[in-house]
Amino acid sequence: MALENASSVTEFILAGLTDKPELQIPLFLLFTGTYVITVVGNLGFIIIIRMNSQLHTPMYYFLFNLSFIDLCYTSVFTPKMLMNFVLKKNMISYSGCMAQLYFFCFFVISECYVLTIMAYDRYVAICCPLLYNVIMSNQVCSQLLFGSYIMGFAGAMAHTGCMLRLSFCDTNIINHYMCDIVPLFQLSCTSTYVNELVVFIVVGTNIIVPSVTIFTSYSLILSSIWRINSTEGRSKAFSTCSSHIIAVALFFGSASFMYLKPSSSGSVDQSKVSSIFYTNVGPMLNPLIYSWRNKDVQIALGKTLRRRMFSRMGTGFK
Repeated sequence: MALENASSVTEFILAGLTDKPELQIPLFLLFTGTYVITVVGNLGFIIIIRMNSQLHTPMYYFLFNLSFIDLCYTSVFTPKMLMNFVLKKNMISYSGCMAQLYFFCFFVISECYVLTIMAYDRYVAICCPLLYNVIMSNQVCSQLLFGSYIMGFAGAMAHTGCMLRLSFCDTNIINHYMCDIVPLFQLSCTSTYVNELVVFIVVGTNIIVPSVTIFTSYSLILSSIWRINSTEGRSKAFSTCSSHIIAVALFFGSASFMYLKPSSSGSVDQSKVSSIFYTNVGPMLNPLIYSWRNKDVQIALGKTLRRRMFSRMGTGFK
């Protein structure tokens, strides 16, 4: 009742990615395939880490959490997104919209800091290898991840709490495929000045601080790589770092374009395309960039498959 009393609107209509009928089925198939790859890739990596003790290291501990976050936050909005392509009106309740906004903010902000921790972990591993086990102890890793989730919780509470103070009394059509901050501002019939100030501060902090830390870490890493005598080793290290930097730039760049600018009706239409990169493309590519290209993961996967094969063969002989 408290949620309903905060606004005369009790449900919203999600407009979706496009209103062109000829694109609905192709986009439905495209994003269904993207979601399946995301779920299989991230869930598969989680299982591989759990089943192989040689992957129980700080780096894979962070990758485990990254895959968990990607799996969760894509599942927050993708089912409703896919419904837009097959339904004439994709409805979501006011309380459901606020819940979707909260969990989306929680997981996205948490991912910002997990990516930051991963960059710091690689900096310590490459630039301070002799002190790695001391600096990245189990206790330190747990505290860093706990801090990431705390930042996600605080940011989500700030965004959702400020959104609950707004009234929506005119149109109820959200010009997006999910309940996001900027599209909801367009529907408010009360001032959004405080909300926009909170967005600028919270999003600015959660983008600028992690991105500066990440690129500082990778700058120091690249500086160390150039001092490697082996050409093959230098090429391998640079290839790995460059792919990580591309993934991070894609995530933070598209998020910055979405949130760190004044909201307007035209900008929301452009931002829907931009948001696809950090909501759909990033979670799908992360397992490929961070995990499946890694030789340790490939070896662990081979061992797991052989173990399963021999287990079935043994059961068959019995």
